Amino acid sequence: MKKLVVIILFTLLFLPAKQLNSWGFHAHKLINRYAVFTMPEELIGFFKKHIDHLTEHSVDADKRRYAVKEEAPRHYIDIDVYGKNPFEVMPRKWNDAVEKFTEDTLVTYGIVPWHIQTIYNRLVKAFSDKDVEYILRNASDLGHYVADTHVPLHTSLNYNGQLTGQKGIHAFWESRLPELFSDNYDFLVGTANYRYSVLDVAWETVEQSHAALDSVLDFDKQLSQTYEQDKQYSYEKRGQKTIKVRSEEFSAAYHEKLNGMVEKRLRKSVKTIGDLWYSAWVDAGQPILDGMQESENPFVEEIILDHRITKEGARGHQH
Repeated sequence: MKKLVVIILFTLLFLPAKQLNSWGFHAHKLINRYAVFTMPEELIGFFKKHIDHLTEHSVDADKRRYAVKEEAPRHYIDIDVYGKNPFEVMPRKWNDAVEKFTEDTLVTYGIVPWHIQTIYNRLVKAFSDKDVEYILRNASDLGHYVADTHVPLHTSLNYNGQLTGQKGIHAFWESRLPELFSDNYDFLVGTANYRYSVLDVAWETVEQSHAALDSVLDFDKQLSQTYEQDKQYSYEKRGQKTIKVRSEEFSAAYHEKLNGMVEKRLRKSVKTIGDLWYSAWVDAGQPILDGMQESENPFVEEIILDHRITKEGARGHQH
């Protein structure tokens, strides 16, 4: 415990305040939109009726960072702060974790698994109350936080490569790569399934993401040593600004070295969100909602033709 206190004091004194980073707007909108098509026949009518709302409001949680000071820790957990075997050390239940590490410590290093549980409970209540506005608000937010747990860099104190000389890798992995390559990803992940414990789902996702962290960092470092600096970066115009980004050549090489990791994490985000939307409805007693009488099986052609998210419209997100 003394060692943990020393780590906390060091990081608070010498590291800059953590900025809120997450999948870029483009990816978050894709994830929530495709999650709609995982809904079973009973729910697909309701969710398709509100698909544009769920898509556009998938990024509300990121936007709140400008107004709500408590927002940032809800998107990540720096699990490596808690030692070499953090998943054995950290209790999964909130009260147990608070008793062991204190609430201040948990908030300092992120609370995303527990916040997912909180939003899930709100969604269950919204379904139970048949409050459509509240359903959509919490379904959108749940999608956002669940998607964030699928990002390996959301599980580490080295969240932007700042501790390993790789500053900027966060936006590179989760924004730049999806923007360049997601048109070729397969987002058809099947039908949602009931999940018995949302907290277990959240923790298992964090653990899987953290297991991929070394590859995210190591592959970037390896490639950086083989590419000349001027070939690693390029400049692109975004609105009225010209920004420095990883070049398409370097991005393609890194994307290939990751061997499908970004697509797999995106696909798993879609499936997990669908599972939890459906589970919340089941836990609420399967209420009859407006639009359910229009339920129908989703068609692949509709998913492709109704894809109204454009890269140009999504690139307004800055990290």
